[in-house]
This record gives sequence, C-alpha cells and structure tokens, in this order.
Amino acid sequence: MPRGPAKSLAKSKFDLNLFLRETGDGRSRNLYKKNQKVFSQGDAADAIFYLQDGKMKLSVVSTQGKEAVIALLAAGEFFGEGCLAGQTVRMASATAMSECWVTRLEKMAVISLLHKEQAFSDVLLHHLLSRNVRIEEDLVDQLFNSSEKRLARVLLLLANFGKEGKPERLITPISQETLAGIVGTTRSRISFFMNRFRKMGFIHYNGGLEVHSSLLNVILHD
Repeated sequence: MPRGPAKSLAKSKFDLNLFLRETGDGRSRNLYKKNQKVFSQGDAADAIFYLQDGKMKLSVVSTQGKEAVIALLAAGEFFGEGCLAGQTVRMASATAMSECWVTRLEKMAVISLLHKEQAFSDVLLHHLLSRNVRIEEDLVDQLFNSSEKRLARVLLLLANFGKEGKPERLITPISQETLAGIVGTTRSRISFFMNRFRKMGFIHYNGGLEVHSSLLNVILHD
C-alpha cells in the first residue's frame, strides 16, 4: 500500500493526506508496475501526478532515438506539473522504476484547488521551489564535476542521502545504461566507476545495491 504523502505546510480543515489518497473530483489513484509508463513524451498534458510510493524516472528521447534521464523521483514528489504553465504536450516520459502508487490530478481540478485551499498551494509551491533548486544543482554538477563525482551523487540521491527521513541503504535496481544516461557518460565508464566504488567499500552488493554514506568522500574529494 502507498506510504504517507506530503505533509501539509498550512493549518486547514482541508485534509491533504486524505485528498491525495481518495478518488473522485478529478483525481484517481493507480498502481504501476516496474517499467510501466505513466505518460509518454508527446502525450497530451492535461493532469499532474503525485508519487505516493516507489521511484520513477523522467526521460527524453532525441529525434535520433537517444534517451537521456533528466530526473529521478521518490515518494512525496509531484510530476507533470508543466501543464499548469501552459504545456499542451508532455516534454518527457515518466516511467516506474519500481512498483509505484500514483495519484492523478486533472489540470482544471488542480487550478480550482489552488484557489480554494492554502494547504495544497503551500505544498505544491514547496515542491516547485525544491525542484528548481535540484535543477540548479544538477546543472552545476554537469558543468563542473567529473563523471565519477556525478555518478556518486546520483547513487546517494537514489539512496535518499540528504533528503528528509532515513536513508534507504538498498536502492531500487537500476541498470548501468540508465545510470550512464543520467550521468552523461558511457556504460563502460559507469562499470569502471562502480567496480572502483565496490573495491573501496563505498557500495556493496547484497541482494541489491547498498550505498554507504562514505561515498560522500568521492564528492568532497578534490
């Protein structure tokens, strides 16, 4: 079953937790299996989504067929909000990386709710500001850090280090091809760095990939 959704940032009779779990009034909740798409690049953009549980990725595909992963999402995050800013079609695809519970909120229902409920407006604004900070961090990471440091950061983010709550020591299975797309390098380089991290004790394979906080040393080391 889904885990707890985002916390309300304002006092209100409006129950955000209940709202995001119920269906009706322009919202629905669905279970997506691993590798199942919530929406595809080019689809009509007429709703936003809330990830209740699981992990998802946002990716884009070029006209030459090359895929790039532009974001990794964890429980408690909204996605597809571009429709609120005038996007009529999806600029990226959203794909489940594990079993996911997702709430779909129709665009017009969200616009109406933003005007009526301060609690919901506060949560969505907090999400958008946090997403903007993440985009800036990703840009700096791509411009100034090596592939090895970018990979270390991605693994730590997947394990939820630096986020609210306890770190997840066992991250969702992710292919080296996907990691290469996120980091912006080749699969062979990802394999090389992963082997190095394992030998140095930063990661461990134990029925899955376990990420240790010591991996931060790769990012902090000049």
